[in-house]
Amino acid sequence: MQYRHGDVMIEKVQSLPSRKRKARHTILAHGEITGHSHRIQEQGHASLYETPSGFYLHVTKEPATVVHEEHDPIALGKGYYRIWRQREYSPEEIRVIRD
Repeated sequence: MQYRHGDVMIEKVQSLPSRKRKARHTILAHGEITGHSHRIQEQGHASLYETPSGFYLHVTKEPATVVHEEHDPIALGKGYYRIWRQREYSPEEIRVIRD
């Protein structure tokens, strides 16, 4: 199962990687241009982890709603999710898309 929330991609996975560090927040991505952020609305319903391969989210209580001022909310069920930013190609480089 995959979800797209603006420039953030969310994919359901079987488990978390073994090497991880828990973040103190559940902000999936900061909007560098607008200042808005993709985040989990409900406190205590999910934990975000930083790993060598990127970010992962563990939803422990429903609902865990992904919100952003410019996008419709997405409700995630219990489980594990890989989080990454969409990228775009240009002849000069591959760039991360910025909100």
